[in-house]
Amino acid sequence: MSYHFQPGDLMLITDHITSFVPSPLMGPNLEELGTRFPDMSQVYDRELRELIKKAARNTGISLQQGVYVQFTGPNYETPAEIRMCRTLGGDAAGMSTACEAMAARHMGLKVCGISCITNMAAGMTSQPLNHKEVQETADRVASDFRKLVTEAIRLIGSSLQQGGSDT
Repeated sequence: MSYHFQPGDLMLITDHITSFVPSPLMGPNLEELGTRFPDMSQVYDRELRELIKKAARNTGISLQQGVYVQFTGPNYETPAEIRMCRTLGGDAAGMSTACEAMAARHMGLKVCGISCITNMAAGMTSQPLNHKEVQETADRVASDFRKLVTEAIRLIGSSLQQGGSDT
């Protein structure tokens, strides 16, 4: 986990680690949705990430970047799990997002992800973790998140109108 993140930071997801949750692609494959073994070398589309970084600059919103590690939940991670995440190259941990991104890539969709750093992970401070703190932080940055996503959508639409890729 990255020590340079603070609660309230928005993080553009550059990659993820999902080795601790079951793959959403397990079981029978529906070929009409995607190939049995989809490539996951670029889950988070580079062009979309560049547009989101531009949206952050346009709105003056600070945007971190990093690798997201997904756990199953519904519990917070242990200090040992957080140390493991840091060793593996993770910057933030959570209980969602990466599996949904994998399923979308399986279907051939372009994917981007922005995560809100809602709290410092277990073991990074002496404070116990609680959901109230997480919700308060998410509520505090909701306005900036909406502005960022609105501007990103505007830029994506503009890119499409200008004959950009099929983003």
